[in-house]
Amino acid sequence: MAENYYKTLGVDKNASQDEIKSAYRKLVKQYHPDLHPNDAKSSTKFKEINEANETLSDTQKRAAYDYEQANPGRSSFGGGGGGGFSSSGGFGGFSDIFGDIFNQFGGGGASQHDNSGEDLTINVELSFLDAAKGCSKDITYTRNEPCSDCKGTGAKKGTAYKTCEKCKGAGQVQYVNNSGIFRTVSVRACDACGGTGKKIIEACETCKGKGYIRKPTSFKIDIPAGADTGSYMKKRGFGEASKTGGEAGDLIIVFNVLPHKIFRRKNRDLYIELPISYKTAVTGGKILIPTIDETVAYSIPEGTQSGKVFYIKGKGIKTRSGTGDIYLTVFIEVPSKISRDQKKKLEELNETIEDKQYIKIKQFKDNVESLYGVDPYSKD
Repeated sequence: MAENYYKTLGVDKNASQDEIKSAYRKLVKQYHPDLHPNDAKSSTKFKEINEANETLSDTQKRAAYDYEQANPGRSSFGGGGGGGFSSSGGFGGFSDIFGDIFNQFGGGGASQHDNSGEDLTINVELSFLDAAKGCSKDITYTRNEPCSDCKGTGAKKGTAYKTCEKCKGAGQVQYVNNSGIFRTVSVRACDACGGTGKKIIEACETCKGKGYIRKPTSFKIDIPAGADTGSYMKKRGFGEASKTGGEAGDLIIVFNVLPHKIFRRKNRDLYIELPISYKTAVTGGKILIPTIDETVAYSIPEGTQSGKVFYIKGKGIKTRSGTGDIYLTVFIEVPSKISRDQKKKLEELNETIEDKQYIKIKQFKDNVESLYGVDPYSKD
């Protein structure tokens, strides 16, 4: 028996289906592998979440699971569903989650059925400014596309097939196992029709009866402003074609944003390390600060110290939920080389500056003198 599924999803044993779905959606957003590449712990957690949801979201499986929990070591009786629970493969019922995080373009957010094709995930690289401002991208990838001639059925003209005699078109068959006083019932895909519920009389000439064709797919995507590394969008029905005649899976487009030469991003805010000259630090001055769309003049006050942080409101990343700010961290750059004449002028200037004008130097000097009785800046 697997771990407690209710505990895995963080819900009570009497939780409603809506509560189970809500808990599942929240956890999937948190642990999805696309957001944690090469993280074995998150991958394991994601599988556990899907396994728990596959059972608890199905009323028959949930009833059988509850029975086994209450009666360890005993199988469920006839009509109650099979004993034991398998892990879900691929993304399971995850396809309706993506639109909630970074609104999908078209298609809505309906969850997939069991006979849907597999989802496809592709990575799209964006420049920093394209991601910040929004852009259009041409997407090209290869997939198993549903055959247009047979509408994905694999049968000639989409109709040259008959209902499977074994499963009567259901695509599933009940298997009963009697062992002593116990009787177990399980439902599996029909082996006569492969779970499709129909048998092809005459195969489609285009796809040779497969129902799909391997080919490149291209389209243009409009990416809203504010995309960040790890954000993603969904295009419904643009994943792999179903092998059982169902709907095609979804295409999940995950973004990777390249670093910028000037900006560092955190959520909606931008951070800039701003080098200023010794003169600007001492006397102040105006500097043109780059933003996403333009440059703005910013006044550096006189007496600015290295490490001082200023900010410009409302000039960060603009998203649907608001606009961030720009934070400027100042550091004073000292000339790497100066001439003999420049050095002399600096020494003359330094002679005119009193110790009390250097707040931190004076504080350090006073502390050293009180502890050791010496002037750390003495020329002797």
